[in-house]
Amino acid sequence: MKDYFVLALGNLKHRGLRSWLTLIGILIGITAVVALVTLGNGLSAAVNGQFGVSSTEVISVQAGGLNAFGPPGSGVVNPLTIEDVAAINKIDSVDFAFRRNIVTTRMEFNKNVNYGFITNIPVGQLRDFSYQALGVNIEEGRLLKDGDNNYVVVGNNYMTDKIGFEKPIRIGSRININEKDFTVIGILEKKGSLVFDNVILMNGDTMENLMSYGDQVDIIAVKVKSKDLMIKTKEDIEKVLRTRRHVKEGEEDFQVSTPEALLSTVNSILGGIQAFIIVIASVSILVGAVGIVNTMTTSVLERKKEIGTMKAIGAKNSQIFLQFFIESGLLGLIGGLIGILLGGMIGFAGIIGINQFLGSNTTPNIDFIFLGSVLFGSFIIGAIAGTGPALQAANQDPVEALRG
Repeated sequence: MKDYFVLALGNLKHRGLRSWLTLIGILIGITAVVALVTLGNGLSAAVNGQFGVSSTEVISVQAGGLNAFGPPGSGVVNPLTIEDVAAINKIDSVDFAFRRNIVTTRMEFNKNVNYGFITNIPVGQLRDFSYQALGVNIEEGRLLKDGDNNYVVVGNNYMTDKIGFEKPIRIGSRININEKDFTVIGILEKKGSLVFDNVILMNGDTMENLMSYGDQVDIIAVKVKSKDLMIKTKEDIEKVLRTRRHVKEGEEDFQVSTPEALLSTVNSILGGIQAFIIVIASVSILVGAVGIVNTMTTSVLERKKEIGTMKAIGAKNSQIFLQFFIESGLLGLIGGLIGILLGGMIGFAGIIGINQFLGSNTTPNIDFIFLGSVLFGSFIIGAIAGTGPALQAANQDPVEALRG
C-alpha cells in the first residue's frame, strides 16, 4: 500500500500545474465549508453570550408592538405596568417578580457628551437575586447597596474607553447622567456582551426619580419556584396578561420568554443559515469532483503504454485499479488538507472580527472530529470521482495499450 501512495504522489508531482488546477474546485469547497462552520460556531457562541442571563429559572416578560427604536420593552403602544407585576406575583408557581426598566439617556464625562442606557437594580431582598439573574460580577470596587443613591456601577467597556468619552472611567470618577452627578463605585467584569459591557446600574428608586417613568415597566423578571414549573408558569403568565390586557390567544401584544426558548430560536436561525450556505459551498466540491474525473480520464489516455508495460510484467487488474484509485483520492486529500488550513485561518480571523464588533471574548474552537471527517471525506470524494477512470485503466488490453 505504501508503494501505491509513493507512485501516486510521484505521478501528481509529475503532472504539476494540471494537478494544482484539479485541486482548486475541492480546495475552494472545503475552505468554504470549514470557514463557515468555524464562523457559525463562533457567532453562535458570541450571540448566546449576549443574553447574559445565568439563571435558568427566570422568565422575562415584555410588551410587544414596538413603534420606536430603543431598549427592550421601550417605545411600545401598550406598555407593561407595576399592576402587571403585582398580578404575576400572585401566581402560585411564581417565587417573585420584579420590574426592570432600561432607559437611554444623556451622559457627560471628561467634557464629552454621549448617550447610553441605564437599568435599575431593585432594593431590598430582590437585589441579590437580580445580580444572580443578570450574572454580573464586579472587577473593581463593589456592587450597589441599599442607600447608594448617588452612586452607579458601570460596564467594563467604560473602563476600557470603548464608550466614546476619550478617557477611561475608573472607581471614583464622576459622571453626569440626565443633569445629575453620580460617583462610580464599581466596574463590572467583562461579559463579552453589547448589553452588559455597556450598561450602567443604578438603584431602582434613584433611577425612577431621575427618569420619571412612573408605573411603566419595560421588562418583568419572574423567578419560578422550580425549573420543572417553567412551562406551566409561562402559560399561567400568558393567561393572566391576556385577561388584564383584553387580548385573545394568538393576538398577544406581549412576549413571555424563557432563556432556553430564546437561545433555541437563535441557534435554529443560525443553524439554518449555516446549513444553507454549506449546501451552496458543496457545489464547488461537486465541481472539483468533476475536475478529478476529467484529469484522471486524461491521465489514463496519456499513460496507455505505462499501463500496458505494467500488465505485461504481471500487474493484476486490481493493482492497476488501486494505483489510479489512490491517485485520485490523493487529489481530494491534498485539496481537503489545504482547504482545512485556509478555512481555519479564515474562520479564526472572522471570530476575531466578531469579538471586536460585538465586544465579546469568544474563543475559537478546534473540532478535531469535524476536521478529521472533512479530511477523510475529501479523500473519499476524490477516490469515488476517480473510480470510473481507474476501472477504465484496469480493463485496458495490454497489447493494445502497448501499441498506443
